[in-house]
Parts: sequence; C-alpha cells; structure tokens
Amino acid sequence: MTTTQTHRLAVPGADLVYDVRGPLPPTGGRRALLLIGQPMAAEGFSALVPHLTDRTVITYDPRGLGRSTRSDGRSDHTPQRQAADLHLLIEALGAGPVDVFASSGGAVTALELVATHPGDVATLVAHEPPINAVLPDDAGAERARNAVHDAYQAKGAGAGMAAFIVMTSWQGEFTDTYFAQPAPDPAMFGLPTEDDGSRDDPLLSNSSWAITDYRPDAAVLTAASSRIVIAVGAESTGTYTARTALGMAALLGQEATVFPSHHGGFLGSEHGYAGRPEEFAARLREVLDAD
Repeated sequence: MTTTQTHRLAVPGADLVYDVRGPLPPTGGRRALLLIGQPMAAEGFSALVPHLTDRTVITYDPRGLGRSTRSDGRSDHTPQRQAADLHLLIEALGAGPVDVFASSGGAVTALELVATHPGDVATLVAHEPPINAVLPDDAGAERARNAVHDAYQAKGAGAGMAAFIVMTSWQGEFTDTYFAQPAPDPAMFGLPTEDDGSRDDPLLSNSSWAITDYRPDAAVLTAASSRIVIAVGAESTGTYTARTALGMAALLGQEATVFPSHHGGFLGSEHGYAGRPEEFAARLREVLDAD
C-alpha cells in the first residue's frame, strides 16, 4: 500500500493541507493526478484513491474547509481564489503539468485553473460542474438555488438540505411546477428537523454562490493547451448537474463523456450516497490514458 504523506503549504491568506500518495516526481510514465472537490474536502475521495494505485495521487482541502485554515478574513469560496491556490500548490509539487479530476464545485475551480494557468494542467476531467450560465433556464436555476439558501436561513440545516436534495434531483428545467411544490419535510430524508442555529454551511449558505454564478469563457478554454473532458454520470440523466455538464460540454463544442453512477459516483458507502468507485476509477484511467 502506498504511504500517504501529508504536507502544509502557506499561501496568501491561508494554509493548505494536501496529501501525496506515491513518488514525486511521478514514475511509470504517468503524470501526477490531482483530485479536486468543492465544498468537499480530500476525505470525499477516500473510496476512489485506493483504485488509482497506478499513479501518484494528490488530494487537498480547499482553504477554509477540512484541515485547511484561512487568515484572509473571508468566508466566501470563489473559483478564482481556489484556482490561484491550486496554481501555487502545483508549483510546490514540482511535478506539473498534472492531470486533474475535479467534481462538482471543484470542476468549476478546475475550469478557472485551466483558463488562468493552462500550463499547470495536461488533462482535466471536469465531472458535472454546477454552472447556471450554461442552462437555458439559468434564471430558474438561480431562483431554485436561492430557495435552498432561504430555507436554510429560515429553518436551519435540515430544511436547507431537504430543499437542496429536491433541487438537485429534479428532472428537467425549473418550471412553475417546481416552484409550486410545498417545502419538503426534512424528516422525509432522515434529516434533523431541529435548528441548531448555525448558518455557515458552505453548501447551503450563499458563501459558495460564486461557483454556480461562474461564467466560463469558451474561447479561452478551447484555446488552452489543456485537454478538457466534461463528464456526466450515467445515472444523473435529467438532473441539475447532468444538465449543466451537457451545457458546459456543448459550450466547448464536445459531447459529455459518460462515467458510471451518479453525481457522487466515486463515493463509498461511508458517505451515505454510495457510488461505484472501482468502476469509476477504471473509467477515469481509461479517459486519462486516451490522451
């Protein structure tokens, strides 16, 4: 089993904690692979990493999340700031350009990284990036996102997460039918109905709105030296992040590449939303090796 080495990198306004599994510089003719989530930290890849033993794998906690602390006095999470952090992290690794697998908000950050530092990334697999601007119903998606925030602010984490689940599992565009639904009961999803008073969840608050508000520059991305693969889960069809993946792929003039399972297809059962991590890893290796 490959030993995990944990490091801390000081960047402007934050200390980033990252983990390296395998040698740097990499051996065996394959580039190092950086895994990025948002607002998920490195632990979200714990079921995927054991199936990627053929290459050096790096995971990290974004600033202000997990083990990474911040001293910039801010609580918002933006693709621009995260991409700047990742540029410094890749420089510190001394193994660039790297391959990148990025999921959800991490995929948005990775697109910004390619746009601003294309020399850092050889191949980016961007899995279901939640970008409202690529949807035909972008205003409806923004309204639905805002309703999640409103439920969280009004009644706490259980109500906010219930609204989030309903939003992300909704099939098709956010029409009047969607907004006519009654507020979901958190108990239906096994979520707490009590309000603990906290309002700092990066998923349910407005601190991560810069991610879904991101406006990708198709001309810059298609001109970049990095190879970009937009990925979508086979079981995600019709859902919000599947539609954003298809929209982002169309913006770049490509078809989305299908991966096993759903939005969290790389997750293990310990996260309560189990995917198929072994099959997911096999598909990821296939896509990366096609470069």
